[in-house]
Amino acid sequence: MAWQDAEAAFESDVLGETTIPRMFEASAGRNAESVAQRYKGGIYDRSLTGPVFPTAPDGEYANLSYARMRRSVRRLAAGFRDLGVEAGDRVGIFANTRMEWAQTDFALLAAGGVVTTVYTGSSPDQVEYLLDDPGATGVVVENGELLERVLAVEDELDLEFVVSMDEIDGYGDRDDVLTLAQVHERGVGAFDVDEYEGWLDDRAPDDLASLIYTSGTTGQPKGVQLTHRNFKANVDQVYRRFGPRPDKGDTPAIDTDSEAISFLPLAHVFERLSGHFLMFAAGATVGYAESPDTLQEDFGLLQPTTGASVPRVYEKLYDAIRDQAAESAVRERIFEWAVDVGRTYQAADSPGIGLRAKRTVADRLVFSQVREALGGNIEFLISGGGSLSPDLAELFHGMGIPILEGYGLTETAPVVSVNPPEEPEIGTIGPPIHDEEVRIDSTVVADDLAAKSGGEVGELLVRGPNVTDGYWNRPEETEDAFRDGWFRTGDVVEQRPDGYIAFRERSKQLLVLSTGKNVAPGPIEDAFAQHSAVEQCMAIGDGEKFVSALIVPNEAHVREWADDEGIDLSDDSQELCENPRVQEHIQETVATVNENFEAHEKIKKFALVPEEFTEDNDLLTPTMKKKRRNVLDRYADEIDRLYGR
Repeated sequence: MAWQDAEAAFESDVLGETTIPRMFEASAGRNAESVAQRYKGGIYDRSLTGPVFPTAPDGEYANLSYARMRRSVRRLAAGFRDLGVEAGDRVGIFANTRMEWAQTDFALLAAGGVVTTVYTGSSPDQVEYLLDDPGATGVVVENGELLERVLAVEDELDLEFVVSMDEIDGYGDRDDVLTLAQVHERGVGAFDVDEYEGWLDDRAPDDLASLIYTSGTTGQPKGVQLTHRNFKANVDQVYRRFGPRPDKGDTPAIDTDSEAISFLPLAHVFERLSGHFLMFAAGATVGYAESPDTLQEDFGLLQPTTGASVPRVYEKLYDAIRDQAAESAVRERIFEWAVDVGRTYQAADSPGIGLRAKRTVADRLVFSQVREALGGNIEFLISGGGSLSPDLAELFHGMGIPILEGYGLTETAPVVSVNPPEEPEIGTIGPPIHDEEVRIDSTVVADDLAAKSGGEVGELLVRGPNVTDGYWNRPEETEDAFRDGWFRTGDVVEQRPDGYIAFRERSKQLLVLSTGKNVAPGPIEDAFAQHSAVEQCMAIGDGEKFVSALIVPNEAHVREWADDEGIDLSDDSQELCENPRVQEHIQETVATVNENFEAHEKIKKFALVPEEFTEDNDLLTPTMKKKRRNVLDRYADEIDRLYGR
């Protein structure tokens, strides 16, 4: 393909082997007067605003140039050095995604530190593990609440300091508890440009940059070792695909004009690369949607051109759009008509004049309003961290909001493949990125998962400069993760003859029925994404004769449907799930979904459960993947009843 040849030939100042601090310094030098970060007022009691940066008005965004961001990063690096951070020391960041997370990350890396990440939803026991396992000497927390969570287990740790991004009270008697502003102040006095340059010179691409712990869906989290080379190689690989290559013409690119919205956890490698390292290397602007409760409002204020998210967020976005349209019967019918038009238009190889005319009307009545709700400037969005329903992706494309699906893992820093803006193929995770090899091990799957496209199906194996060399203090797990130098992803994929890859399922999550049939639960669960009666679904049946499902109903929809039907429902969610009329209503959706699957893949029985799977109830990981083992344990009684036990 011509665009792949152009990727290989692309030349840019952004590309080239170096460390992450050098990458940031070079970009800040090229883009000194451009806006680097946008931060919102009224969300946090930031210690840096006032003494270091202007305070943004409540509910509004303030801008920070690359020059001012670099100045802060340099002073923070000197402050951390003054606190005792030395080359190779592990320091944790325990905070939500925000301006200070990004600056702290670059500062610690410039000081020679190794950043280890902690999710804000972590319990004290998890905090202890995620700081003790890497031997962290310090941790930067978000606020007093997370500070207390660290101090609750400090006797089990060997911390030399704890730093809070926000203002804190009541710790004046401790010289090892500081605010980020105090670290910055120490750095102002300690900073020496020659010494700073020396710290950067002392770092090599193969030095460890970060330990990112796996989300723990299959056991205790493992610390993935990622070097500066791993991260920078992946920045270059993705920039070759999305950067402003000469061959792109009018195709959208990630460049100095890009405005990215960042809201996924920076503790996870997906946002750390796509919304952080990549964007700052490119000289783009990163605006932080610093509260999930105001995400839609922040899209409107930031008016981003791009952003990255996981499928669950796009599903909820679609739900919100659909629910808004359902406020009146007329609007709901218009919306449903427009959705059909958009999907038909997107699927057509060459839409005729009639379909084009319908698409124009649908755009004026519905699609333009959806785009405006997202700020009006979206060029494309990226989806990763799980499989996106092809029907949903097709609909967003049809509305003029391309969602480009990709694939990666923590161990690959993370991007392995992603759809190119020039030639996206819905239902795939795109072709592999440049300077990376992939191989399909077809020995790990059964015949009933045979290729649908004439390609090859099996476990995806990967090798390249972005691939980790192993897990922190886990030699046996490291050895198991590789085969003859190839990293074993554990994911079953299909590589088509044209090189595009379609995700099939995690090999460990395949349902092997007692009949010997293999069933991938992911596509079944994804098929519910557009159905208003169902909030979430988890397919089950490993070792059983047939597939069943645990279904979380969309309670708001069900209650609205019941009102229209004159059905009196209990206010209790559990009793709603037990109502025979509700179960019949959900059965209609299940029957519709079943039409698209083979006999052995169809859902034969289901149980309605009242509690949405979330991170708070430990049924989702911080990146919104189902903790399948936890769900199975939580609903063991319901599952036993489904299978007559």
